[in-house]
Amino acid sequence: MDRKPVKIAMIGVGAISGIYLQNITHTFRELELVGVCDLIPERAEKGAAYVKGEIENDPQLRERNVSVPKIYKDMYEAFNDPEVEVVLNLTRPYEHFEVTKQALLHGKHVYSEKPLGVDMDEANELIALAEEKNLRLGGAPDTFMGAGIQTARRLIDDGYIGDVVGASCAMVCHGHETWHPDPEFYYKRGAGPMLDMGPYYITALVQLLGEAKGLMGMAKRSFTQRLITSEPHRGEIVDVDVDTWLSGNIEFTSGAIAQVFTTFDVHYTAQSRFEVYGTRGSMMVPDPNTFGGPVLLLRPEDFAAAPKTDPGLSRHGVPDFYAGWREMPLMYDYPVNSRALGLADMCKALRTGRDHRANYQQQRHVLEIMTAFSKSGKQKAYVPITTGYERTAPMVNDPLKIMHGILDD
Repeated sequence: MDRKPVKIAMIGVGAISGIYLQNITHTFRELELVGVCDLIPERAEKGAAYVKGEIENDPQLRERNVSVPKIYKDMYEAFNDPEVEVVLNLTRPYEHFEVTKQALLHGKHVYSEKPLGVDMDEANELIALAEEKNLRLGGAPDTFMGAGIQTARRLIDDGYIGDVVGASCAMVCHGHETWHPDPEFYYKRGAGPMLDMGPYYITALVQLLGEAKGLMGMAKRSFTQRLITSEPHRGEIVDVDVDTWLSGNIEFTSGAIAQVFTTFDVHYTAQSRFEVYGTRGSMMVPDPNTFGGPVLLLRPEDFAAAPKTDPGLSRHGVPDFYAGWREMPLMYDYPVNSRALGLADMCKALRTGRDHRANYQQQRHVLEIMTAFSKSGKQKAYVPITTGYERTAPMVNDPLKIMHGILDD
């Protein structure tokens, strides 16, 4: 088996690139970043300078012969570089399709940030092209591969809450224009709360509950414009082109029903709530935009005594929703921000021939579910989900065989 690091070209060196640069440089030793590219050259230069600085300050990186990535003048120079095996597409959502398509046409495997495309036509075209050329295609989110959701999956699969009957998850905030340096694209085609944050929640749902069968949803945009209050675009007005309030219910092939709510319209402190309910108990799943915990479990034996009256009548003060729930130990690696974990897994699969976990089958299924919310709202009807789905393999939790930063064979 070829043990040489897989050589990566990064296209797009914006806000999300920082954690990828950090983890590719320090954590995932089976990857080698050979070059970076951005429409704004200064961003590419900053990315390359970061790696150079880390090498200068870390003797372990020098021992591993980590090199400073080259700077490509444009993405086509990267696609034509014979060194490059995999293109890491970190461009804005509405640019994902064209960048991925051109990379595939140039014979490169592609791992992209979410979503795979902004609609099913884009996704299906990319998948057909990847299959035609026998190339790997995958992408974010990879948070489901982290310690938190992998532990939740293991507990559910082992029957800790019995048979799953349903779930409820919500992503509630007032948008990203108060903190993100370039927030306009969050209100343009391919973004909004469902396509931006929804991938984390819907991916976690299908990992935990399996294939979706159909859904009913409603959607709207509460504000036609947004005022940016973050630098460097403070004071600028953004026109809102996408739905910013989406809610509905997903029916799963298993019979479970999940209630989902995402919005950029609400002032709220706890951005994420994710719960799964079973015949023998309930589980609080950690924020699916993170890699760690906590994972909380509540079973009937956790109640000190059955209430004698309606418990709502005796409750006073601010409720503690998770009082009495037990925190479960995390059973897997990668509890901290490990973005590029999915990329590392795909690259290991490229070397070994196994399937990769963050694959296009999952991305397509998740995209169809997400786009069905607005579709259902416009049609005011139940929308069947037509793409099939099989859960990808769980992570391996044997520290005696697998080192941190080295994926399983």
